[in-house]
Amino acid sequence: MLGWAVVECALVRHDAGHRIAYIGPGAGIAVVGSALAVLTAILSAFVVLVTWPVRRAWRAMRARQALGAARVKRVVVLGLDGLDPDLAEKFMGQGDLPHLSELRAQGGFERLGTTWPPLSPVAWSSFTTGTNPGKHNIFDFITRRPEGYGPAISSVRIERPRRHLPVGPYRIPLGRPRIDGRRRSRPFWSVLGDAGIFSAVIRVPITFPPDRFHGVQLSAMCVPDLLGSQGTFTFFSDQPVAGAMPEGLESEGASTSGHFVIVERRKGRVSGAVPGPPNPVRADGRPLQAPFTVTQGRAGATLEIGGASVALPLDAFTDWISVVYAAAPGFRLRGICRFRLRRFDDQRFEMYCTPVQIDPLRPVMPISHPVVFGHYLARRQGSFATLGLAEDTGALNEDRLSDEAFLDQAHSIDDERQSMFFDALRRVRRGFVGCVFDAPDRIQHMYWRFTEDDHPALRGRPNTHPDAIRDLYRRMDDLVGRTMKAIGRDTALLVMSDHGFKSFRRGVDLNAWLQREGYLVLKDEGGTKEVASIGDIDWSHTKAYALGLAGIQVNLRGREPQGIVETGAERDALVAELAQKLTGLKDDEAGQVAVHEAVAREQVYRGPYVEAAPDLVVGCHVGYRVSWDAAVGRTGRRVFIDNARAWSGDHCVHPNLVPGVLVTNQKCIGGPARIVDVAATILELLGVRRPDYMDGRSLVREEG
Repeated sequence: MLGWAVVECALVRHDAGHRIAYIGPGAGIAVVGSALAVLTAILSAFVVLVTWPVRRAWRAMRARQALGAARVKRVVVLGLDGLDPDLAEKFMGQGDLPHLSELRAQGGFERLGTTWPPLSPVAWSSFTTGTNPGKHNIFDFITRRPEGYGPAISSVRIERPRRHLPVGPYRIPLGRPRIDGRRRSRPFWSVLGDAGIFSAVIRVPITFPPDRFHGVQLSAMCVPDLLGSQGTFTFFSDQPVAGAMPEGLESEGASTSGHFVIVERRKGRVSGAVPGPPNPVRADGRPLQAPFTVTQGRAGATLEIGGASVALPLDAFTDWISVVYAAAPGFRLRGICRFRLRRFDDQRFEMYCTPVQIDPLRPVMPISHPVVFGHYLARRQGSFATLGLAEDTGALNEDRLSDEAFLDQAHSIDDERQSMFFDALRRVRRGFVGCVFDAPDRIQHMYWRFTEDDHPALRGRPNTHPDAIRDLYRRMDDLVGRTMKAIGRDTALLVMSDHGFKSFRRGVDLNAWLQREGYLVLKDEGGTKEVASIGDIDWSHTKAYALGLAGIQVNLRGREPQGIVETGAERDALVAELAQKLTGLKDDEAGQVAVHEAVAREQVYRGPYVEAAPDLVVGCHVGYRVSWDAAVGRTGRRVFIDNARAWSGDHCVHPNLVPGVLVTNQKCIGGPARIVDVAATILELLGVRRPDYMDGRSLVREEG
């Protein structure tokens, strides 16, 4: 920890020459160009630097008090997102997971109760804060925009600077953009920091923007790409590609996760450009471009971009490559991406490019605390994925990445994460270390179809990866084993997941059901479409609508722009009616129950943010999930539809059906356990009192 204490001290020296920028969800980049903002940052950094020795001494004294009451010197949380207890027990029983079996024997194995709904942003926020969603304000991946009916990212809001200085064709922002993290309640590592205890928090979901506390942090889920999206890949070809539309054109059924760009080809040379964000300093917002060429030679293909020349092997990812966008004279935006050449022969050229991500060495927005921590990681191990959802599930869904390519990408990102994690274990000898690994979640989402020969996503196709999920669990077991070797007896190890996993065979279009039952009404033109959009809904006659992966909203007067349902008795009666009708909803075609239970938000949430939740929360049965269309507010023609996408496994079902897992070397930790209890447990292990706002209780019990 001493080495990082020096780093922390160095980080308080704000680089006045560093341009801070911000990427909003879907809104591009807003550049900070205010001299006042720079001056304020310099003065703040000076105050922090001057007072740092006093603060460090105070923290050391508090830490001695806390650690004197601690049961262990260090707590390590190894988060394996989506690790399923049923599969873990099955594979342990078959001898595939020796290290998890050993850890279970040392301490215990518990099913970990998850949240309503069992979604990563919701569950990990409850882990972080020790509270139910009614106190931390995260209820789904997406939420309703305050000013309308459309979807918005639930965890962060971005506001551009309102004032600009016009200079010819340019508009220079005057002031800082505002990045408002929507997660409420305090994370437990801030509570530890108040007690003088250092924490290293790596890629725990919903930590963007990064927290400010006594420790280091690398942000995770909801960190956007350079376009401001949650991950927009680019697919280049010299010919039209089935299922895709050229960039800038939109059509129903077109690619929703990436850009399709037609390149120019002349014999053995291809010319194109990587799409960038709208120019943040031009009045017309003209999209930026990063030109490149690919040349076919005797030794293979070569990519030239931004003055760099890179070998481009077939069906293999390049290293991270810097992408430079010239926004204005003397001002450039920089990102990083990786390329994968899919085909380059006499008939066709095809190349995939990852979303252009924030460069940790030149971040256009804050992705770490302190800022220099991201620099440190990049200097130590090279560039790494910074996007919140870095594994490109959209590209695999749309067949722009093959199954093998996606596995390569997921394993590469996992390797980057492991390097960061073990570096933290070496450096932080007392306090807290936590790291979340996404590979279990992403690979189970995309490869579950290979575990069921009759899965709709596999019908008529060869089962090419029957052991992909078993191999994943073996890989995670190896990580557990390496972690056990790296820690001593004075370290409490908690291996945990936020939820389990199940098959996703059929989608439930809640908006189609609402329309069928008369609660949602479409305009005339909407009724003729295969899939109606939010704009096709007749809000003057609509009482309820679905948005997100688990929620139904009432079209409430005074809250929604065109609300018609009165607050109070009318609203409550409608919610109760919907809950009664949806609970036990049967899919007659399949002969199965599709909805396990639907409940009013007041039944499962408590706290100051309950009214921000959907009015009704829907828990599907195993095999079902809210449909792709309903999740973003669209309305299809059928209530139930087969899920034929590569994304074939999921966990957005009733929380009782998909618990997570907790495996630990501490015999004093016992169940029944919930994810909301983990924060209080960590605090007690490190000798810190649980704050009153936390809902969770400590799982530590006296032995004997």
